Amino acid sequence: MGLTVRPVGGEFGAEIGGVDLSRAPDATTRGDIVAAMDRYAVCFYRPGRAMADNAHLVLAKSLGPMDATPVFKITGRVKTRISPQLQDVANIDDKDELMKEGSRVILFRRGDRLWHCDMSFHPNRAVYSLLSAHEIPPEGGDTEFTDLRAAYDALPAATKARIEHLVAVHSIWYSRAAAGFPEPTAEELESRPPTRHKLVQTHPGSGRKTLYLASHASHIEGWPEDEGRVLLKELKEFATQGRFMYRHSWRLGDIVIWDNRCTMHRGTPYEDTRYRRDMRRATTREAAVSA
Repeated sequence: MGLTVRPVGGEFGAEIGGVDLSRAPDATTRGDIVAAMDRYAVCFYRPGRAMADNAHLVLAKSLGPMDATPVFKITGRVKTRISPQLQDVANIDDKDELMKEGSRVILFRRGDRLWHCDMSFHPNRAVYSLLSAHEIPPEGGDTEFTDLRAAYDALPAATKARIEHLVAVHSIWYSRAAAGFPEPTAEELESRPPTRHKLVQTHPGSGRKTLYLASHASHIEGWPEDEGRVLLKELKEFATQGRFMYRHSWRLGDIVIWDNRCTMHRGTPYEDTRYRRDMRRATTREAAVSA
């Protein structure tokens, strides 16, 4: 039996199964996963128990280049609890205890509640994110996704012409400031300077045009700052209408894979100083990472 694909939201979002993804996928299965991602952009796999970190990494590495290079620093963050090749997006510290209110890390993590695509603040963009649920809170903490290809298709022709050649400047520190993160330290700023990306892209897998938006996008290159931010706000509000969205309610062990080149996502609130939420992310990139 090969990979099965069950759409959950029309042409956006699907559940995949029928194979054991805790083992390295063969070429056929890998091709089927990529084909499902090119069509649906967000796919989830539901094995019923958390995947081991090494299996998580094997699956991710079968889908594209990735490595352990840190992409930014958070002052005061100590060595990760998990494999350094995975992003630790939990609210748990290195002593396996809930982080406390005021922790610089937990304040940083709350920025994930803004609409974003992973790694848009880096010149080497993220392709797939694979997020694995090891512990989930009893309430809250869902993840919402929005389809930026469908949103682009629905834009008026005049808007498409206006934005076709625009470039946005992206910074992780801009989005974190918007979410209430304190003034970044010199170490943090130096670790990840801003980068630039075209606002309209062609998604390579499907050939469809897509917006490339994120809360990390601070302004439009060559435009007055305020004017550019108004445009970005209008586009994000348009692209996050309910008709373009899929909301994932997590179960223990779920792995959700999404394509950052044509989606945005955000975490929904939960009581992050009361309930544990252990989520681990592998991220593939457009090219091998050197810095």
